[in-house]
Amino acid sequence: MTVRRVDSHAHVFCPKYPFAADREYTPHPTQLGTAERFAAVLDAHGLTNGLLVGAGPYGSDNRCMLEVIARHGGRFKGIALVKADVSDRDLQSLADGGVVGIRVNIMNHGLRPLTEPGADRLLEKVKALDWFIQIHSQKDELIEAAPRLRKAGVRVMFDHFGRPDLRQGVQGRGYQALLEFGREGKHVIKLSGPFRSSLEGPPYRDTDPFIHAAIDAFTLDRCVWGSDWPWVRMDERMDYGPVYGCLERWLPDPEDRQKVLWDTPARLFGFK
Repeated sequence: MTVRRVDSHAHVFCPKYPFAADREYTPHPTQLGTAERFAAVLDAHGLTNGLLVGAGPYGSDNRCMLEVIARHGGRFKGIALVKADVSDRDLQSLADGGVVGIRVNIMNHGLRPLTEPGADRLLEKVKALDWFIQIHSQKDELIEAAPRLRKAGVRVMFDHFGRPDLRQGVQGRGYQALLEFGREGKHVIKLSGPFRSSLEGPPYRDTDPFIHAAIDAFTLDRCVWGSDWPWVRMDERMDYGPVYGCLERWLPDPEDRQKVLWDTPARLFGFK
């Protein structure tokens, strides 16, 4: 019997689709991971499924991600990038194509994606579709966004355990704001990207108190793990093994790891 496991945060690139003209960054050629390479990495590490997050350089063009989902027969689901004025028809097409949420980047854009014209309607549609709004924030940025997210009543999924400011400690205002979402009982956190917050570097042990606090607040029923492959916007070499290996330290019980790697993401994202 195959053991099922999900990598719940990765990006893929398709050479046939051009990047957006107004993109914020262009990935280094070594970071342009294709779906075929990602599938090979998953196979090598015993993972069976993946949640793909729309790649920023494509802007709101989700064709690459949708094509990959369709081509791989249920192996992948997606988190899309959309504009506030996206049509109902396009949102439904995304849902039909295996998308289970949208990503909002307040780290790069501030509150604009939550306040610009059409944002309230988009959040209403996200709620009606029973999707997640995946928030990419860091340090104390969530504090200002939190009232708007709660008012919208959407299910929130937090990237990279909130990218906390480790200097402030777990009791810092920004991280406590994140943990409060966990205690509300309906939101989700990704135990991913320790390398984006760590001050020490591999094996990122200085992030452990934050991870454990997140697990306690969100519970294993709302924690998923992701690699962040192929590690765009990183200036150092990254490898899958050390990143994946953090999970064994965070959750030494194999049953707990399997819950985070399969039971929870399968239920949340609809993997079968």
